[in-house]
Amino acid sequence: MSSEEPLTVEEVAAELRIHPETVRAWIRTGELDALDIGREYRIYRADLNDFIQRHKTRKTRQKDE
Repeated sequence: MSSEEPLTVEEVAAELRIHPETVRAWIRTGELDALDIGREYRIYRADLNDFIQRHKTRKTRQKDE
């Protein structure tokens, strides 16, 4: 997939400023792709970037008044 070293759940959580359990929940529900390495997960940067793009909010247009 990528030659980059995959990220840990804790690294992803720190980057997004959320609790690691939230990252694990996203993985368990299939929202965030990850490698299941025994009792741990690893997340590739490309998969994290895809996840972030899918969850971006869109700006709403303001009405001209």
